[in-house]
Amino acid sequence: MERNHIGNVVLNEGFKQVCVWPATIVGESQIKAFEQFILDELGARVQYLEEVLTAPDKGKYDREIAGTGGRNDVIFAVHTEDVGKFAIPRLSLGIRWIEDVYGNGGGYLYEPRVASYKTW
Repeated sequence: MERNHIGNVVLNEGFKQVCVWPATIVGESQIKAFEQFILDELGARVQYLEEVLTAPDKGKYDREIAGTGGRNDVIFAVHTEDVGKFAIPRLSLGIRWIEDVYGNGGGYLYEPRVASYKTW
């Protein structure tokens, strides 16, 4: 996978909307199977981008909460033509738009470069 100057995977042509699937593991050997699963189950073409481990949760005064963090989240992009039909069914699996993660204060869970996947 080609990465840009900050370390994010370069999106293929036609893929723009990036999603986060929390607490999910795909693994390098299962990328094609993951992409096929989303196509079969949700009718959307996706591009697997990467998996990231989360930072610890933060509590009062922005202090890290012991015993949290280290959750594996999958980051992937949806083909622009499939976003409409993917938008509602994704919710049943807990898949979120990356912009919603950041807009609801969850961006601290990821290293700063991940924020550049946002498009709106």
